[in-house]
Amino acid sequence: MPTATVKEPSKKDTSRRLQRHRNIGIMAHIDAGKTTFTERILFLTSKIHRTGEVHDGEATMDFLEEEQKRGITIQSAATSVDWNDHSINIIDTPGHVDFTAEVERSLRVLDGAVAVFDAVQGVEAQSETVWRQADRYGVPRLCFINKMDRVGADYFKAIQSIVDRLDARPVVLQLPIGIEKDFRGVVDLVTRKAYEFLSDDEGKAYNEIEIPAEIREEVEVHRHDLCEAAAEMDEDVLDLFVEDEEIPAEMLVRAIRKGTLAMELTPVFCGSALKHKGVRFVLDAVVDYLPSPLDIPPVEGRNPRTDETEARKPETGDPVSLLAFKTIAEPTGDLTFVRVYSGTLDKGMKVLNPRTRKTERIGRLVRIHANKREALESIGPGDIAAVMGLKNTATGDTLCAEDHPIALSEIQFPESVISMSIEPRKGQDRDKLTDVIARMMREDPTFRATTVEETGDLVISGMGELHLEVIVNRIVKDYGCEVATGRPKVAYKQELTKPIDTEARFVRQTGGRGQFAVVHVRFETGETEDGTLAFVDEIKGGAVPREYIAPVAAGIREGTVGGGRSGYPFVNVRATLYDGKAHDVDSSEMAFHSAGALAFRQAIAGNTTILEPIMKIEVRVPEEFLGAVVGDLNSRRGEVGEIESLGDQRVIRGIVPIAEMFAYSSALRGATQGRGSFSMELEKYRAVPAALAEKILGGDS
Repeated sequence: MPTATVKEPSKKDTSRRLQRHRNIGIMAHIDAGKTTFTERILFLTSKIHRTGEVHDGEATMDFLEEEQKRGITIQSAATSVDWNDHSINIIDTPGHVDFTAEVERSLRVLDGAVAVFDAVQGVEAQSETVWRQADRYGVPRLCFINKMDRVGADYFKAIQSIVDRLDARPVVLQLPIGIEKDFRGVVDLVTRKAYEFLSDDEGKAYNEIEIPAEIREEVEVHRHDLCEAAAEMDEDVLDLFVEDEEIPAEMLVRAIRKGTLAMELTPVFCGSALKHKGVRFVLDAVVDYLPSPLDIPPVEGRNPRTDETEARKPETGDPVSLLAFKTIAEPTGDLTFVRVYSGTLDKGMKVLNPRTRKTERIGRLVRIHANKREALESIGPGDIAAVMGLKNTATGDTLCAEDHPIALSEIQFPESVISMSIEPRKGQDRDKLTDVIARMMREDPTFRATTVEETGDLVISGMGELHLEVIVNRIVKDYGCEVATGRPKVAYKQELTKPIDTEARFVRQTGGRGQFAVVHVRFETGETEDGTLAFVDEIKGGAVPREYIAPVAAGIREGTVGGGRSGYPFVNVRATLYDGKAHDVDSSEMAFHSAGALAFRQAIAGNTTILEPIMKIEVRVPEEFLGAVVGDLNSRRGEVGEIESLGDQRVIRGIVPIAEMFAYSSALRGATQGRGSFSMELEKYRAVPAALAEKILGGDS
C-alpha cells in the first residue's frame, strides 16, 4: 500500500496563513472585565455555546478552583478562535499585581493586546503596570472601555485618564449612543455608521440605524480628529485631509493600522462585555489593526557557539526556533507553552536547549483551550501551542535546531518581596512537600523556596500576601499536603554603606601541603548589570594567577547571596580585585575562593545598610472615609503623593513600606465599611530608618 506524503506548505501558503493570524492578550486591572470580555469572544466565535460568569465561578478561562472561589484570574489561560477568516490565539492574563509574572511572560510572546478599562474607574493601578510591560516588549494594543452601562460611566474621562496616566495617544474610533442605563449602541467613526444593540440574550444581534440627531455634530468633530491623526500616519490621507476632501474608510483603516503597529496611535472602542455589547466590533478591530506575525520584525538571538547576533524570520524554511514561556507541572510530565518564531515544530522532533546544552524530544503537541487540549502533528511559525513531556525546559528557555543554535532573549521577572516559613504538619509529608514546591517553582518563576542552613527551616517567597496564600491553599487542596506556616516576613536586602579596601589572607601552613591565598579587593556600591555583583579584574603582572581569579569572584558572590549574619542578600556591590599573592605549592582554587569570601566578610563588618521594599499604592475610598484612610497610611510610614476625585470616590496614590502593610486589606475593610479597595506594586528599595534597622538586625522583624 503506498505511503501518503504530506506536501510541505509553500512560502506563499505560509505567508497567506500568517497574514490571517493574530496572537493577542487581554490585559487590565482586576475587575475591569477581562475574563468576561474573553468569555464573550468565545461565545461570539461559537467556541462555547453558553457563557459562564466570573461572579458565579463558571467562566471558561478561570478553571482553577482558586480562581472560581475568589472570582479572579490567577494564571494566564490560552485559547484560539476563528473570526472573519482569521485565526486568533488569545491569552487571558491576571489583573492582580501579585500575579504580574503571568502578564510578563505572556506579553513577551504576543504580537498585540487589548487593554480593557472600566468606564467608571478609568486607568487603575494595575492597568498602568501592564501598559508599561506592553511598552517594554513593544506590543501594539487596542483599548476597550468596558462597563459603559454602569452608573458613573464616563467615556471621555476614561480616555483622558489614558492620556494623563499612560502617556499614550488614544484615537476614538467609536462614540457611544447613550450612557449608563441608556447605553444602547455605538457610532463607527471610520464608516460613519451607527449600530443599535438588540436585547437578545445571545448578544449577536444589532441593527444599523441613522446616527441620532443629537450627536451628529459630535460625530463630525471626532471624525475630524480621527482623520487628523490618520493624516499624520499616511501621506495619501494627508493630501485628502489638507484639501478637506472625504477620506474613504479603507484609507483610514490603512493609516490607523500603520499608526497602531508603530505604537503611535491606540484605537479606542466601547461597550459592555457583560451585556454582550460591543465585543464583536473589537474582534473586527483585532483583525483590522493589530499585527500579524509578518508585521513583527524578525526575532533576534545570540548564537551560543559564535556569540554573534542572528535573526529568524517567521518562515517554514528557516531553522526551527521557539521560546518556552509558561510551564504547568503535571504528574505525567510538564506541559510547556511555546511560541514558534521560525521553522516548523514537528511531533517527535529533537531540539536543542542552549541553556542546558541538552536535546529534548518533542512528545505530544497540543492546542490549548482553557483546560481542554486538541492534539496536533506540527506547529508552524508564528503560532502558539503547548508541548507535553519536556523534561529539562524551564520558563524563558529557547528550543532550536541542533545544527543552527540560537538563544533568544530571556524573560525578566520581578523579585519577590515577601516570605514565610512553611513545614508539613506530618513528618512523613516532608518529601512530598519538597516535590510539590519544586513543581510549583517550575510553574511560577516569581515563587521561590530556600532552606535556611542554620535552622533547617523551609522559606517560601512571592510577590505578596495573596500570592503566598493562593500557593499554600493549592499545596493543601490540590496536592493534599497539610502544612503550617509562619507569619509573613519582608524580603529585606543590604548594601555597603561606604567604600572600603580589604586585604584578606587565607593562610593555613602547618606542615605538609597547606593553603595560601592573599587578595586585595576594593568594595563599593554602584549599579550592576544583574543588580547584585559586578566583579572587576585589575590584576597586573600575574600577582594572582589567571586560574585563581574566577574562584575569588565566586567566593565574593557566595558572600553577597548569603547576606552575612542577617542573611539578607547584598545588592549593587562592585568588587575590584587589584592585587594579591600566590604560593607555588600551597595555593589552590579552594584557597582563593575562601580568600574572596573572607574579603567580603571583612568588608561588610559594621558597613551595611538595610534596604526595604517600598510599594507604590493606590487606595480608592468613598469621600467620607478619606481622612481616616490617609491618617492610617501616615501611621504606617506612608507618603501620600496625590489625591484625585473620581465621582463620589477619592483615589489616594503614594508609597508605603510593605513591612507596614501586612493584613491591610482587613484594616481597610474595617475603616471603610467594606467599601474601600487598594492595590500595590513594588516601586523601589530604600534604606530603612536607623532605629528599625537595629530591630531587624536584632531579629525582631
